Amino acid sequence: MRPTGKLHLGNLLGALENWKALQREGYECFYFVADWHALTTDYMDTHQIKSNIVEMVTDWLASGLDPEEGVFFIQSRVPEHTELHLMLSMITPVAWLERNPTYKEQMQELSNKDISTYGFLGYPVLQAADIIIYKANYVPVGIDQAPHVELTREITRRFNYFYGEVFPVPDIKLTEFPKVLGTDGRKMSKSYQNAIYLADPPEIIRKKVSTMVTDPQRVKRTDPGNPEVCPVFSLHKTYTSVETQKTLDRACRTAEVGCVDCKKILSENLITALAPIYERREKLSQKPDLVMDILIEGSGKARQVARKTLEEAKAAMKIL
Repeated sequence: MRPTGKLHLGNLLGALENWKALQREGYECFYFVADWHALTTDYMDTHQIKSNIVEMVTDWLASGLDPEEGVFFIQSRVPEHTELHLMLSMITPVAWLERNPTYKEQMQELSNKDISTYGFLGYPVLQAADIIIYKANYVPVGIDQAPHVELTREITRRFNYFYGEVFPVPDIKLTEFPKVLGTDGRKMSKSYQNAIYLADPPEIIRKKVSTMVTDPQRVKRTDPGNPEVCPVFSLHKTYTSVETQKTLDRACRTAEVGCVDCKKILSENLITALAPIYERREKLSQKPDLVMDILIEGSGKARQVARKTLEEAKAAMKIL
C-alpha cells in the first residue's frame, strides 16, 4: 500500500479486511509500505512520506492486522527490490509497459502532474520485483488490478525462459473489493475529500454522514426514495443489520422515513462498528516509535528473504 496517510472506510473494506482474512486462513503474508511507488506520482513533494507511513501502519494495526502473523516492512529499507527491478528492466519490452491500462488512465487523470517519467512508465517492473523477490505464489487483488499481476507473470516467464526456473509464476488471487461510496456519492477517496477516516471521532462521523448526498430524485421529505441509488443506503448494507435494512428500504420507498433519520441510524451503527479500531488507534497514536520498531524489525526479516532470492537471480544471470 502506498503511504498516503490515514486510511478510510474504502481502505478498510477494500483491502484490510481481505488482508486479515488471509492471516486467518494461514497464508504467509508480506505487507509493505510502498514508499518507492509513492514517488512515481509525488516525486516533487516528499515531505509527508515519513508521517504518512506512521499514520497508515497505525491504521493497519488498529484494524487488527497482526505483525506476528505476517511481515510488515518498508520497501525502501529492502534495497534488493530496486536491484531486482533494475535486472528485470533489462528484459522487459517497452511495448508491454506502454499498453498497461493504468498507465494510460493515469496519464489522463493526473494531467495536473508531470508523470511522463521513466519511473512512472516502469513502475510495473518494480511491482514485479516486489512480488517475485519473495517467490510469492499468490497476489490478492481486485479484478481491476488483474492486468498488473498478469504483467508480472509475463516478466517472470521471460526471466525464467532466459535464465532458468528461478521464480514461481505468481497466481492472481481475486478478492472482493467493494466500491465504497464517499459523502459526495463518488468513490471514497482522500483526493476527493469525501472520506470517512478510521481516525475520525464519533462527532466527526456524525457530521460527515449528515452531509452525505442521498437519492437525487428525493427532493422533499414526502417524496418516496430509491435505496438502490442512495450512497447512504450503500453503507447500510455493510453496517446495518439485515432486518433493519429491510425496514429502512421499505420505509424509504414509501416516504415513511426521511433521509435525516436514516443518516442518524447509519451514524450510530458506523460509530459502534468502528469503536474498537478507533480506541486501538488512539492508544497506538501515542506510540509512534512502536510502529517504526515493528517496521524496522519486519524490514530486517524481509531483507533476509529478499537477499537470498536476489543471489539466486544474479547467479542465474551469471553476474554474481
